[in-house]
Amino acid sequence: MNIVLDLLLLIIIIIYSYLESLVKVFVPRRRKSVAGEIVLITGAGHGIGRKIAYEFAKQKSRLVLWDINKHGVEETAAECKKLGATTHVFVVDCSNREDIYNSVSQVKKEVGDITIVVNNAGAIYPADLLSTKDEEITKTFEVNILGHFWITKALLPSMMRRNHGHIVTVASICGHGVIPYIIPYCSSKFAAVGFHRALTSELEALGKTGIKTSCLCPVFVNTGFTKNPSTRLWPVLETDEVARSLMDGVLTNKKMIFVPSYLNISLTLERFLPERALAAINRVQDIQFEAVVDYKTKMN
Repeated sequence: MNIVLDLLLLIIIIIYSYLESLVKVFVPRRRKSVAGEIVLITGAGHGIGRKIAYEFAKQKSRLVLWDINKHGVEETAAECKKLGATTHVFVVDCSNREDIYNSVSQVKKEVGDITIVVNNAGAIYPADLLSTKDEEITKTFEVNILGHFWITKALLPSMMRRNHGHIVTVASICGHGVIPYIIPYCSSKFAAVGFHRALTSELEALGKTGIKTSCLCPVFVNTGFTKNPSTRLWPVLETDEVARSLMDGVLTNKKMIFVPSYLNISLTLERFLPERALAAINRVQDIQFEAVVDYKTKMN
């Protein structure tokens, strides 16, 4: 009898959730304030991370900026200060667990407890699998996913004590679909999406609903890390647009942030298509970028 009641309740919740989602399409979501929040942004010395820092600076957040590039992160900090934000700079290697833990301890002593973290630092080495060096594969996973674990583990206790915080995972459309010649990157981004979903579920199970989570999944972004990207169906995004979308998602506590937003519909449709149709779509998309393709010499 209990299972019947549970199933009936489940159906009611599903219907209600769909109706709620439909209403939210037409009714603007309530936006929270992040003024005064202490925000850690990794990979803040370049690209998306730099523009995310600018967006939080405009919101009057207190910024903690990490990057392995001292010159780049100091440039970001200088611009954020012009926007009126209190800014603290740390040179951190997000592939190094001990460096991460030591830097978090330093931040807590000098600045205070982080309440929002944007795990943005990333690595990518475009090449076919046989041409990809072992150390490049290791570095990709150390930065793109293992670093998320170490940073989150170090910051989560203070968030849990207050039941307050926001953890942002910067992933990619490559965390939902695959592209040739960036196998380690795609794999690490699938892991990042899984990390976000599992963390969200665990926080809910623990009753820590005051700690919000968001996952950013853009298509190709013009950051310079991937040379000359192009595709017929998807736009190549600029960093400003992606940062604004992330900021909007954080302020409205959106869990999955696709840029452009119609990617969500596209990915849903792809689940129902046969493999031959998916292969045809990939050919039409004609995704291109500069990559090392030298597998033939590795076959000897």
